[in-house]
Amino acid sequence: MKKISFLCLFFGIIMAVNAQNPDEEIFRTSIQTLASDEFGGRGPLTSYETKAINYIADQFKKFGLQPVNGDSYFQSVPLQSISTRVKNNSLTINGKKGTLTLRSSDDFIIWSQSLKEKVTLAGAGYVFVGFGICAPEYNWNDYEGIDVKGKIVVILVNDPGYYDDGLFCGKNMTYYGRWTYKFEEATRQGAAGALVIHDTAPASYSWSVIRNSWSSKNLNLRSEKPQMSFQGWISNDAAKRLFEKAGVSYDDAVNAAQKKGFKSFPIAAKSTVELYNTIQTGDTYNVAGILPGTDLKDEYIVYSAHWDHLGIGIPVNNDSIYNGAVDNATGVAGLFVIANKFNLLAQRPRRSIMFLSVSVEESVLLGSDYYSQHPLAPLDKTVVNLNMDCYGPSGRTHDVLISAAGDSETDRYVIEAAAAQGRIVKAAPPSTTGLYYRSDHFSFAKVGVPVIIARGGSEMLDPVAEEKKQAEHPPTNTYHQPSDEYQDWWDFSGTLDDIYLFYGIGLRLANESYFPRWKDGIVYKAIREGKTK
Repeated sequence: MKKISFLCLFFGIIMAVNAQNPDEEIFRTSIQTLASDEFGGRGPLTSYETKAINYIADQFKKFGLQPVNGDSYFQSVPLQSISTRVKNNSLTINGKKGTLTLRSSDDFIIWSQSLKEKVTLAGAGYVFVGFGICAPEYNWNDYEGIDVKGKIVVILVNDPGYYDDGLFCGKNMTYYGRWTYKFEEATRQGAAGALVIHDTAPASYSWSVIRNSWSSKNLNLRSEKPQMSFQGWISNDAAKRLFEKAGVSYDDAVNAAQKKGFKSFPIAAKSTVELYNTIQTGDTYNVAGILPGTDLKDEYIVYSAHWDHLGIGIPVNNDSIYNGAVDNATGVAGLFVIANKFNLLAQRPRRSIMFLSVSVEESVLLGSDYYSQHPLAPLDKTVVNLNMDCYGPSGRTHDVLISAAGDSETDRYVIEAAAAQGRIVKAAPPSTTGLYYRSDHFSFAKVGVPVIIARGGSEMLDPVAEEKKQAEHPPTNTYHQPSDEYQDWWDFSGTLDDIYLFYGIGLRLANESYFPRWKDGIVYKAIREGKTK
């Protein structure tokens, strides 16, 4: 039977089953449960974590999955949790044109990864390093000719392509634009502290997201490696006041930094920073279950979705529980739907299917990063990763969007599976937000495993119904807010189509013997083939 015919038959069976609605019942019930107040926002290293991971393990067992880690569904991930308090909740900046006092939370958010209970940085000077990027392939080095050792570097968010389509990858943000990279590079350069200037448009989220995400405990993998004294964010308005007190035109500096040939420079300002850290160490847990294959059981398809959210935090409208319904109870519920469908197959796939629900995605993808360094299945035998993050309510669409289209041979699997659903595939538009680097598939990509990122687009199957739905329930921004809560009226018809798309792709790959490859010129290809130095 031709592959496309097989897929058409397969999706026909799916739609017939879906008419009875068992998948939607699993999906809705799981989201309601995980996003309920009883799960306390699923914060790692809390009692609510225990409740969440036990629920997920129980569901994996219910849907026929076996433990992956010996006789356990859990993989421990060693964490350090540090709560940082700034002395007097303020940062005083002494500039050549006067003194400026910034308020914690309103003007800046900083945290420390140091394992010292008290961290003091005395009389540290400031250096403006533009985007804080050292990228030889783009002939760009913001640190060239400047010594930042012991200094506080001030850095622009995003990368130069955001402002000039001819630089880097234009509007399609590179990893150099991510704040995680900027802190990594500042550490390599010997900076004592780093502040990224928050600007809503190029950052792609508001200051409230910064405050809600970083104002309490900050998590990292347990490490003895040397760290900067602190890192964090400064608001755009506060940065302007800092430059003003230093006698520097903020606008001129930012405009210069956006052009090739920019030279970083010291800012005539100093600060003494005194921090107090409350340090906690402990283990969080990834949850993993497996459906063993047959003749190719030592090769793996990995479905993933993070289970964590922000827990209990700063109250908004008298609500302090960050329930995380869309982000990411939906992704975990998607794992359950797909696991159940594989479990109900009359014949097991040739390859093994792993379902991986990772922790601490909200803290720089820590759970999946740890998994990538300590895999439960060999990475060279892992065929592909299909990651589900924020599979929120959506009506059915004509189109499917592929992110990072052209990067690997997996595109054709998406195209053919979508065609079997009667949908067309398009390349996702360039992302100024760096979404590719903000979810757990990136942890797989950077160790060479091909990834698939695809979901419904904007061409609605029933635009009239969609307009009516939006009129009755105007869209609101619930990202990293307590308002990310389950709603009974949510339409999951298109969401389930996307979940079935992933099921179909995984089923096909699980019954092949071929390993899709990265395309030439993609950095992950050399990693996959073991050709990196």
